[in-house]
Formats: sequence, structure tokens, C-alpha cells
Amino acid sequence: MIEAIEKNLQRGISLLQTISNKQYADSSVAPYYSSIGCHMRHILDVFTCVFDGLEENTILLNKRNRDKSSELEISLGLQYFDKILHELHQIHASDLQKVVQVEDDMGLGVETVEYTLGAILMQAHSHAIHHFASVGFIIYQLGIELPDADFGFNPTTPKVKV
Repeated sequence: MIEAIEKNLQRGISLLQTISNKQYADSSVAPYYSSIGCHMRHILDVFTCVFDGLEENTILLNKRNRDKSSELEISLGLQYFDKILHELHQIHASDLQKVVQVEDDMGLGVETVEYTLGAILMQAHSHAIHHFASVGFIIYQLGIELPDADFGFNPTTPKVKV
């Protein structure tokens, strides 16, 4: 599991290593007017919530950092990826069965449910893929080449032959 998450996050790093700060921060694409950097920061914020909550076994998904600087400067985005990968590497296979409380605002109030650490990491991984797909749309609109053919695709998505 850790290896799969790392492989996916490396796709984000690869993209950041091939674009400019201007492209990273460009929020001109309709309909949401969010930037590549905004999506990357959001993805990493969710992982930060997971890692920040481990000591107390309470993961607060509604307490994201939302540090704007990491969505405007590629160098800060890359540092954020490095921080998350470092935290990810602290997780051992035996930790994945640990039970944690996960709290989030569902729109009608805050709900708390029990997850295993493995389950919340799977959710964060799927969430990252979902946002990479949105980034893929932005990339296409900005005329940037995808870092690889699988960027933003869930591994279970059937391959379309073009």
C-alpha cells in the first residue's frame, strides 16, 4: 500500500518538475478556476491531516492547513511532497490495522467514524487520484503535456484504445 501511494505521489512530483511557476499557479481554467498548485496543496493537506492525527488516534479531515504559499511556488510544493513522503515512510505494514477516529464535516454537521489507518490512507490515495484527474483537465486546457499516460487514472480504470 505504501509503495502504491508513493508511486502515485511521485507522479505529482514529476509534473511539478516539468512546469513553470506561472503554470503551477494559473487559475484561469473554467469552470472552477483552481490551479494545479491548489489541487496539489489540497491533496497533501489531506495526507497531513492523517499524519497529524496519528498520535492521538483522531484524524480531523476538516482541519486542513490550506497554506497558500505551497500552491503558488513550485519549490514549496515540492518541499510539501517531500514532507508527506517522509511521513509516509514512517508507516510500517503493521501500523495499517491500527484503529483511528476520523472526523469530517459532511455538510450537515461533523461526523466521526472508525477507520483503520490503512483505510484512511486508501481514501487519501483515491482522493489524490481524483484530484490528479482534475489537474489533468487543467493541464490539457493549458496545453501542458501529461507527465505520464496514467496520470489521474485509477489503476482499475479500463484502458481506452485510441
